[in-house]
Amino acid sequence: MLFAHPSYLWLLLLLVPYIAWYIWRRKNEHASMGMSTLAPLLRCKTYKPMLLHAMFALRCLLIASLIVILARPQSHDSWSSSRTEGTDIVLAMDISTSMLARDFKPDRFEAAKEIAAKFVSGRENDNMGLVIFAGESFTAVPMTTDRGLLANYISEMRMGMLQDGTAIGDGLATAINRIKEGKAKSKSIILLTDGSNNTGNVAPLTAAEIAKKMGVKVYTIGIGTNGNAPFPAENEFGRITFVTMPVVIDEATLQKISETTGGKYFRATGNAVLTNIFKEIDALEKSAIDVRNFSHTEDNYMPWAILALILLALELITRNTLLRTIP
Repeated sequence: MLFAHPSYLWLLLLLVPYIAWYIWRRKNEHASMGMSTLAPLLRCKTYKPMLLHAMFALRCLLIASLIVILARPQSHDSWSSSRTEGTDIVLAMDISTSMLARDFKPDRFEAAKEIAAKFVSGRENDNMGLVIFAGESFTAVPMTTDRGLLANYISEMRMGMLQDGTAIGDGLATAINRIKEGKAKSKSIILLTDGSNNTGNVAPLTAAEIAKKMGVKVYTIGIGTNGNAPFPAENEFGRITFVTMPVVIDEATLQKISETTGGKYFRATGNAVLTNIFKEIDALEKSAIDVRNFSHTEDNYMPWAILALILLALELITRNTLLRTIP
């Protein structure tokens, strides 16, 4: 058995003077009432004097148990096996100006950020990364297992971080470059956009073919209500106003990307629908893996704590029953 604070065990030496004081005190006790003879008392045999000594022994054991607990007993190193679920995932999120459309609450951009952050926080065993794209693409967070870092970055994303436009192909290509470094057998990209490819150097379907060759599934999400939605526009005074315009999403290309890579296409028409889409992807993207963990030390103070409680209970019960005194 190991101890986190073995120096505390030196406190056990305090029991030596405590025991010596007890013996000295018992030997030097004198009767408070004089009697002519003790003969009648000697014929009356009782177990209580021995029980008094037993109570002192219990108290010494209680003190010793508390000192051992303070020293924090620990077990030796050990191996443990567990089965968990994990995969490699990259989020590719569109942050073009059209994501400010207010057919979501409060708008597409904020709704996507909130739901994506919750999705990331719930994937405890995954290696995840984040790519953002508009007119260009950028690796915001490389592959990491730090859930807090990833969720915080998503929450703090701001519009205007990249040149405006919608380069779906570039965003997908950048996500592929990031996820190819992952070690998991299962790799997937979640691509979220609200428009159609209108700029960039890589065609979306070309990027999809690359993902297929690398065994990467792509889940595409088209975000936008059916019909019209209020889109941001700059008026003649340079102020941002909202103009109702038709919602145009290149669903054919997004469906082709997902079909090519073995993923799935989703259409998000509102906050609740987008939440359910991420829940479905969360259920789909789980792969079981066996994990063997090595534990250096493990606190093992509970048996001593239980012993201390039992000893304390015995002393309290005995003091208030068999050894009860009347003032």
